[in-house]
Amino acid sequence: MNDETGEWTIVGQTLENRYQFSDFVTAFGFMTQVALVAERMNHHPEWSNVYKTVDIQLTTHEIGTITGLDFELAREISAIAARFAD
Repeated sequence: MNDETGEWTIVGQTLENRYQFSDFVTAFGFMTQVALVAERMNHHPEWSNVYKTVDIQLTTHEIGTITGLDFELAREISAIAARFAD
């Protein structure tokens, strides 16, 4: 992908990524850090967590497509994930 999306994939009207961690506690810690950033930005992901896997979808619901805010949150999430790398 290009520099704007990094490891994120554009699927329809969303940016998507899957993160794998060493265990559930690490995955949950990652989600907690993302939640704090998302709340500060007032832009919240759609996500799911199964054991050590976190799937994330970003879109701007008000207009039904990807905006700069989604790319900004994706960059923040990627930076958080890098701190949790095994």
